[in-house]
Formats: sequence, structure tokens, C-alpha cells
Amino acid sequence: MSAPLAPGTAPGAVPRAALWMVGSIVSFSAMAVAGRYVSTGLDTFEIMLYRSLLGVVIISSIVTLTGKRRTVATRHIGTHIIRNISHFTGQNLWFYAITVIPLAQVFALEFTGPIWAMLLATLVLGERLTWPRSLAALVGFLGILIVTRPSPETLSPGLFAAAGAAIGFAGSAIFTRKLTRTDSTLCILFWLTLTQAVMGLVCAGFDGDIALPSAEAVPGVIVIGVAGLCAHYCLTTALGLAPASVVMPIDFTRLPVIAIVGMLLYAEPLDPWVLLGAALIFAANYANILRETRAARPSAG
Repeated sequence: MSAPLAPGTAPGAVPRAALWMVGSIVSFSAMAVAGRYVSTGLDTFEIMLYRSLLGVVIISSIVTLTGKRRTVATRHIGTHIIRNISHFTGQNLWFYAITVIPLAQVFALEFTGPIWAMLLATLVLGERLTWPRSLAALVGFLGILIVTRPSPETLSPGLFAAAGAAIGFAGSAIFTRKLTRTDSTLCILFWLTLTQAVMGLVCAGFDGDIALPSAEAVPGVIVIGVAGLCAHYCLTTALGLAPASVVMPIDFTRLPVIAIVGMLLYAEPLDPWVLLGAALIFAANYANILRETRAARPSAG
């Protein structure tokens, strides 16, 4: 079921959506801190392996306990695999980026995901790239330039990794949109965790050496696995209660939150250019959401 439009939002839904978004923000932030913490002993493939194995256990338990095993279908397994390769690539790049550049930069570039998804939708879903969408993309790319301020001195693998992560997440979102037309959320999450566990095992074991998490790293790995699932569950639930035009501004507060976390835990400076560029990226996304919502209203009745 798609998220309701603003006029039809149930009374009290927005405060409840806001509470779910608080859970999402806390979960994403916790995953970033835990990811940086365990990266000293595990590479990104190993992190993804252990995160996905924990996810398989959690999702399989939920599917079994709720009696919804029949919802885990294989009829679109090819699309699931393509989606999960995109997500696996994006998540690995994200875990690398959070270890080498400020957390605020990573999150700011991550917010370009909807812009990349809009562009990819023209290729994958056949959606039209209208002038308003094109303008939103241009403003978003201006925000990217402000965040990265590209020059021989500032460009780094971490910046490219963060940008690549956003593209990977965008591809994942596009194929998720296709899958939600036919498959349940539990089905999508089950194949996500299972296929990523297999990919993590292959990639982590490619060199014949898979490091086990140390006793000190185990809590961090658990936080990554649980927080990752919680973040997406909270975000999906919030979008089910209130429209994207309401939820997205709340989600954007992830940036100042993680900027403060980075400052307090890692002495990362509060870069006003990163905040300005991220604000432009947010404005482009938000304006496009408002336009799409208004365009959908005449057919909603």
C-alpha cells in the first residue's frame, strides 16, 4: 500500500511518524558509529557478512514465528539478486567512506540518492524525465559540488565511495519499487539478507582469510546488524503513516545529528559548506516530492 497523501493523513499520524523517524535517525547514526568502530579489525566485506548473517537469523525467525513462510516467494528472484547486488555495493562503499571522511560528508552525499533514483527510473522503469525533475537534479548536483568542493587537494577515494554508495542505494530503491508491486516486505528483506550473506562470504573469503570479530568487536557487529534492520523498518513504517513530504524533512535531521556525533566523538569540525550543500540537495529532493504529490492528487479520488 502506498503512503497516503497529506490531505488524507489520519489524525495523530504525523506525531507517530515523527517518533518512528527518531528511531530511524538513531539507528542510522548508531550503525555509522559501530561501523567505524569495528573497521579496525574487519574489512567492509566481513562487516557485511556478519551483518547479513545476523539479518538472516532475525528475518527467518520473524517469518517462522508469524507463519508467513509462504510470502517468501522465488518468482522474481532475478530482480531480487540485481537489487541486492546494487545494495551490497552501495553498503560496502558506505562502510568504507565512514572510515576515511567526516560522517557529515558521507550523510550529505547519501541524500543524493533520491536524485540518482529519479535519473535511474527513466532507464529501469521507463519514467519520463520532466523539466521539473531535471531542474531538481541540477540543483542537487550543485549541492554535491558545494559538499565536495572538487579540486586536486579535496578529491579523495572516500568522497567517490560516498557518492558511489548513494548511486548503489538509488539502484536498490528502484528495484525495490518494482518488487513491492508483487512481493511482501518480509520477502524482500529475506532475500536481501540471504543473498548479501552469500555475497559477503564470497567477497570476504576471496583472499582465503576471513577474520572473526574480536570480543571487543562483537557488540559493534550486533549493533550494525540490528540497527540496519531497525533503521529501514522505522523509515518504512513512518512512510506508511505519513507522506514523504512530511517524513523527508524529519529524515534530513540525520545530517546535523551525525555532524554533532562526529564532532563529539571524533573531533570532526562542523563544516558550514557541507551543511549548505546538503541543504540544497534536500531542497531539490523536497521540491520534487511536493510537485509529485500535488500532481497525484487529482487522481487520488
